[in-house]
Amino acid sequence: MRFSEAWLREWVNPDVDTRTLADQLTMAGLEVDAVEPAAPAFSDVLVGQVRAVEAHPNAEKLRLCRVDVGSGGPLQIICGAANVAADMKVPVAMLGARLPGDLEIKRARLRGVESLGMICAANELGLAESSEGILPLPADAPVGADLRSYLDLDDWCIALDLTPDRADCLSLAGVSREVGAINRSPVQGPLIEPVSPRNDDCFPVRLEAPEACPSYVCRVVRDIDPDAVTPLWMQERLRRSGLRSIGPVVDVTNYVLLELGQPLHGFDLDRLDGAIRVRMAMAGERLLLLNGEELALRDDTLVIADRNRPVALAGIMGGAETGVTTRTRHILLESAFFAPRAISGRARSYGLHTDSSHRFERGVDPELQARAVERATALLLDIVGGRPGPVAGLNAEEHSPRRNRLRLRRERIGKVLGTKPADAAVEDIFTRLGMRITPASDGWDLVPPSSRFDLELEVDLIAEIGRIQGYEQIPVTHAGAAATIRALPETAFDLDRARLALVARGYHEVITYSFVSPELQHRIDPRPETLTLSNPLSLDMSVMRTSLWPGLVQTARQNQARRQERVRIFESGLCFLRTGDKLEQNAQLAGLVVGFSAPVQWGMRVRPVDFYGAKADLEAVLGLTGNPERFRFLPAAHPALHPGQTACIEHDGRKIGMLGMLHPALAAELDIKGNAFLFEVALAELQTGPPPAFEPPSRFPAIRRDLAIVVAAEVTYDQVRECAASAASDLLQDLVLFDLYQGPETDSGKKSLAFGLILQASSRTLTDREVDATISRVLAQIKSELGAKLRD
Repeated sequence: MRFSEAWLREWVNPDVDTRTLADQLTMAGLEVDAVEPAAPAFSDVLVGQVRAVEAHPNAEKLRLCRVDVGSGGPLQIICGAANVAADMKVPVAMLGARLPGDLEIKRARLRGVESLGMICAANELGLAESSEGILPLPADAPVGADLRSYLDLDDWCIALDLTPDRADCLSLAGVSREVGAINRSPVQGPLIEPVSPRNDDCFPVRLEAPEACPSYVCRVVRDIDPDAVTPLWMQERLRRSGLRSIGPVVDVTNYVLLELGQPLHGFDLDRLDGAIRVRMAMAGERLLLLNGEELALRDDTLVIADRNRPVALAGIMGGAETGVTTRTRHILLESAFFAPRAISGRARSYGLHTDSSHRFERGVDPELQARAVERATALLLDIVGGRPGPVAGLNAEEHSPRRNRLRLRRERIGKVLGTKPADAAVEDIFTRLGMRITPASDGWDLVPPSSRFDLELEVDLIAEIGRIQGYEQIPVTHAGAAATIRALPETAFDLDRARLALVARGYHEVITYSFVSPELQHRIDPRPETLTLSNPLSLDMSVMRTSLWPGLVQTARQNQARRQERVRIFESGLCFLRTGDKLEQNAQLAGLVVGFSAPVQWGMRVRPVDFYGAKADLEAVLGLTGNPERFRFLPAAHPALHPGQTACIEHDGRKIGMLGMLHPALAAELDIKGNAFLFEVALAELQTGPPPAFEPPSRFPAIRRDLAIVVAAEVTYDQVRECAASAASDLLQDLVLFDLYQGPETDSGKKSLAFGLILQASSRTLTDREVDATISRVLAQIKSELGAKLRD
């Protein structure tokens, strides 16, 4: 919401300066995003009147003007604008004047003729980005007056960054009410009285979707002047509010939108056929909008239609075929209340965002429609004339929002705020905020105004007291209870340590959105039960993630697009999986690596990251549980991962995650360059481990024996390790794999594994006989269970 301070002070004028006013609004929850001057600095620009216009003797496109500036004789000024005319009031920059851009006006000769000043266009004064011709001033502008003073350009434009629950402040009326309550100042808006009808025309209206549009008001205005021009004072107020002037009818509807907060629309009455029908669109219907975009409508979209076709996207934008033009003589003014749920998200789903949709999505006062039409009618009659008909419309009261009576307890105020304001102060605050207040035995009964959709609970009312009184008035108190710090159990998995472990291995932690693109989600994790947002920020962020991988893949793609070839990232966060009517929120830890295994340097030959490098990084995290042997990596399949380079991670027989290489076809679709490896584990399965315990080291020497065996290619090292450990019993302290060979010297479908067995007893020195017997048992067991044999 952006508005002029001078316009606001016509409604409420507290005795505070601009900075204090901005601070008050921010502290009241209406954050001031910017305070900017209404116009850039310029000086010595006066109101002048063109007395005569003659052709330039030496230039076809230039004109020689005689301009009266109120003192001395008329000035001779050369002007190239096509719209300059005799008797026209114009802004004149005098000799020595300084204009925006540090332009100084000097005496000049143009094609041999002297020019003693400059007739200014709006963009030359910083009042518009571009303009055609000079800026015409009203006929009653006083000749010789300083232009800055005449247009009140020493004004400030205040921009508010409002939260979605404060739609009531998307208008001068709403902001004025807040300022009046904060400063205890009277609020006096324009007097809005019913306009007497001058014809009996009523355009028929049918509410075919009353739950989406409970109230629809309209008025016929005939015989307007199509050549009328929006007065400069209204153009200026619109400009300072961030809107450009389009034409009188549109400007008036925009003006009322800013003033009262009610969006309106003007139809060309002659281009409407039959009655107004407020209905849901039929799938496939098409509508050409005022911005020139043609839409194919869905059946969940509310439209304003006539007898044959949709003529406006309800609460969003009007249609081009029935819009007001420079030839329009009869108009139909529309003012409606659309339920926020019927409008919310519709504009974004069509790639649109308008001032109307911004307000209707948050909630417009359902009692404002007729009042806004009366205000717009009065303004239109002053500008374009015309003969108004009676205000007509329909109201489906059973679907209109109702304001519930709220009980505010006196004791509760003190408990929540820590201070007890006087009853008179409480009543004054709520009265100024437009609430109906009735004393009760323990406090008050209040009915919020129809514009305040955010007031639903007692605590909301208490927040209003703190907000209006000023949070700085609430005394600072300290908690009386002793603060205690609960230590984590020794057996708990420490996520912070896991983060540090990954950082130590070259990873960077990232934080991505919990909502992702449905297409990317389906490619990476094609689970059917996903949670779709009812009001997404965009179509690319419309479902809740079921895995952390989509965010990591997007991050890797963005880094590679910026020439970061080596990417090592991880994230911990919640994933969301819907099972029937239930929503599961699971904490996950995931990582992605792509590129080289180590940074490029002269002392090491770089190699691409591989499956085992990613597995080692994950094992370092799993080792923090104190029980790494309880985790197993088993061959598995996953739709997003490469067959043969995918493993399922199990913990005590339960699946807790996946590890593997992103499928090359999917990587190519997602613009991921190189082999990318992903892992993800459920943190709930890592929460507890064994308590730390001391084991004294053996005083007796360890003995190492190396074996080289030949096994089938599908036999895993885990199978060999478990088989050897069970055969060697408690004498086996460690088993180290140091060679894997597959080549000409082994049979097809076979591989050679070389590993060392480290044997040690805690109570004695092992003899050669014990060691040989243990090795024999190991060889016999891996032969019987795995079909292994010693390599020749």
